Amino acid sequence: MQPSRPLRTVHRAAALAGVLALSLALGACSSGKPSGGAGGRAPADGPISIAYLQKQGDQEYFVSEAAGARRKADELGIALRVVNLGNDASKTITEVKSAAAQKNRGIIIVVPESAVGPQVVAEAKNAGIALLTSDDQVCANGPKPADCAAADLVPRVGFSGLQMGNEVGKRAAAEFLKAGWSPANSRIVYAWKQDTTVCTDRVKGAKAAWKEAGGPEVQAVEVGTDNTPAGAQAKVEATVTANQSVRHWVVMGCNDENVAGGVKGLANAGVKGADVIGIGLGAYLACKDWQAGADNGMKAALYIPGDEVGKLAVQAMYDKLKNGKEFAPESFAPTRMVDATNWKDAGFGCK
Repeated sequence: MQPSRPLRTVHRAAALAGVLALSLALGACSSGKPSGGAGGRAPADGPISIAYLQKQGDQEYFVSEAAGARRKADELGIALRVVNLGNDASKTITEVKSAAAQKNRGIIIVVPESAVGPQVVAEAKNAGIALLTSDDQVCANGPKPADCAAADLVPRVGFSGLQMGNEVGKRAAAEFLKAGWSPANSRIVYAWKQDTTVCTDRVKGAKAAWKEAGGPEVQAVEVGTDNTPAGAQAKVEATVTANQSVRHWVVMGCNDENVAGGVKGLANAGVKGADVIGIGLGAYLACKDWQAGADNGMKAALYIPGDEVGKLAVQAMYDKLKNGKEFAPESFAPTRMVDATNWKDAGFGCK
């Protein structure tokens, strides 16, 4: 589905160059504050059409998110177009412009990378389109949301990264203490895409909660990935190779992809499931291991209902366009820790 590496690289470089130039212009000419409004338009009287632009739209979480968005749109009588951006920054800008050309009144977006955020904000503002982000944060006047003033962050629907990380770290510490492992021959792997703010928040939360829950001092290995199972698997396998004397492993990360990939990497490197504590974040991949009865060390996962985020985002956009209700700076969907014994009770399917 993705273009060849040379073409993708050219597109990426061009898009990022445009972002940097735009960021400088925004910083020099204005405050760059994001506008959740629709360019001064009055609330819509007729039909409403919006675009939902998602990175990695074929990932199971985002498939679920899109399904929830479609159900809510049908309920509200909204015309909704969902677009898979993949990881393409160039396509992101093209689709934002396309949404404007097609007279959509609002855009909900999950950007492939935060650096493209300022250009997305500028395009939406110029077109007079209401902009809302889901999942990942976007800064109006800079490429890094972590360095952005709160007033310059685009309103977002999703989950609290720190809170999610806290739940993961707490459960990991409890599993470690229950196992009675020695910290000396154990390691913690934190795997995530390190330029993604929400991922960094989740890892920070996990680290803090590990200590607060009584987890001992265990040497940690931070692994930078592309947030895919294959990427995490390769990095974790290499980590095991470099730490042959380590017997026990704890795996945490940004999402189920990182943890599932990490657990598989450990297995490929010869580490038994009894010596692994994997705490996923998403549960949509972890449940497959439990469904199959796999004994690979995937102990638990935080269930994050993507469909609920999709529903919340569409409802918030509808309320803005139809009733003039301002977006909240952040709106969060609920989460729940599940494991092999109770994941089916959470009510989500495992495909």
